[in-house]
Amino acid sequence: MRYQFLIETYETERLKVLSVWSMFRDEDLRARPNPNDPRGRSVLEQMIHQCSSENNWFTGMFGIALDTPPLPPVETRLAFIDRYAVDSLHRLDELRGKEEAWWEQETPFFDVLRTRAWIMVRRIAHTAHHRGQQMAMLRMLGRDIHSNYGPTADTGGLAPNGAQVMYPYPDADALIEGEAEGGRKSRLPGTGSKPSTERPDKR
Repeated sequence: MRYQFLIETYETERLKVLSVWSMFRDEDLRARPNPNDPRGRSVLEQMIHQCSSENNWFTGMFGIALDTPPLPPVETRLAFIDRYAVDSLHRLDELRGKEEAWWEQETPFFDVLRTRAWIMVRRIAHTAHHRGQQMAMLRMLGRDIHSNYGPTADTGGLAPNGAQVMYPYPDADALIEGEAEGGRKSRLPGTGSKPSTERPDKR
């Protein structure tokens, strides 16, 4: 099936969302990029947006609706992880059963018509955009960051220097179980002796 790559990408993006959420602490939920500027979403507001926005897109544009509300009844970090893990897995299972004609069918994308394949690309980009904002927040909060697409400063810095790709958990089930027990993320080696950027600012 020519659109299998979109299903596989959604599957990996799902785990990346959960991985980033696992890197926050419970006390981080109300944090904003600038605590005096409400225009920047808090960590909690980012989680709400991810769950609500993805629910709206899948319901309205893909015709994949769930019987459960998109937000957990108690808005804790672990509750959001659980809610998104369950809902996104149901969506993934639905996508796996779709044929090529379904992906190529045009459907309303806000005020224009687009194919569902085109919309899925935009959905993935939308999710990655907000996840990048959240990873910037992790650095502002002084948190350690595991891999999301490649090495980070905490997994050894730059790939040419031997840095590793190290995810906090191997899969969603291990993530949920580990976080429910207080956190069992993979151990990070740290930056090491070499700069973690290609052109260090020595000022």
